[in-house]
Amino acid sequence: EVQLVESGGGLVQPGGSLRLSCAASGFTFSRYDMSWVRQAPGKGLEWVSGINSAGGRTYYADSVKGRFAISRDNAKNTLDLQMDSLKTEDTAVYYCATATAGGRSYYQPTGQGTQVTVSS
Repeated sequence: EVQLVESGGGLVQPGGSLRLSCAASGFTFSRYDMSWVRQAPGKGLEWVSGINSAGGRTYYADSVKGRFAISRDNAKNTLDLQMDSLKTEDTAVYYCATATAGGRSYYQPTGQGTQVTVSS
């Protein structure tokens, strides 16, 4: 059974930073492209970033490019998202998800997500 457990969210002021983590189990993590997606209040899922299975290629939505950095550790089965220069519009529940196309096309998230609130 695929299990993805997100953590690291919280309340941060605009301009601040957070680092999200996703612990994966139940599948061969190193064989899968991965994505981070988010869901803001009252909105649908939005793709944020993706990384290929080996970790050598990364992709970002225009809204986060230059501020977020995705990474993975295949030895530890973890996926991270470093978020800097956070804006109020980054407020959302963040999910990790398995993906295809190098991480640019995600499958429906299965975890609980982690809440990120950017507010002064």
